[in-house]
Amino acid sequence: MREDRRHIVDDDIARLKARIAKPLNLEMAATPEMVGIAQKVRPHAACIVPERRQERTTEGGLDVAGQRDALRPTVGKLADTGIRVSLFIAAEPAQIEAAAAVGAPVIEIHTGAWCDALAAGNAAVGAAEFQRIERGAALAKSIGLEVHAGHGLDFMTAARIAALSEIVELNIGHFLIGEAIFKGLDAAVRTMRTAMDRGRAGGGGGR
Repeated sequence: MREDRRHIVDDDIARLKARIAKPLNLEMAATPEMVGIAQKVRPHAACIVPERRQERTTEGGLDVAGQRDALRPTVGKLADTGIRVSLFIAAEPAQIEAAAAVGAPVIEIHTGAWCDALAAGNAAVGAAEFQRIERGAALAKSIGLEVHAGHGLDFMTAARIAALSEIVELNIGHFLIGEAIFKGLDAAVRTMRTAMDRGRAGGGGGR
């Protein structure tokens, strides 16, 4: 859900909540309007993402370190409603530690820079970005955070990232819907799950 409703609208959330038995994860900005919607709908989880440029780090994740005072009450309000809160951040120690400081139990590591490097054929940058993700995931788990990851993942990169034992959830949207145009959603999801399972079992391939 975005402030300009460019992805989904309010009725989409209401219909999803009414029709599905699976957990609902609401991706949202840290604004009073979005917090109010989340408190009303009560999704299983809410992932806070940057909506405006000034809320982002250079890597594209939420600048938690620079917005601690603003984010702490937002996290608290969502948690008080029984919603599991995650923060979409770059795998930087300052951001990870700030996420813990504002009371978020979960982070979602931004994997976009790594995926972009691989797509561009830049192996050196890709290797460095993956190492940063590895270190970030290890740090987050060591300070008690649950670690998720997402952004730009496809079948190959999902298998690779699933090999990291600290990461317990992947968030993949646009790629799966794109694949579904050609092979159907059921087949796309099953192929993705197979890739993730392969990575978890140690067959994710190189980095």
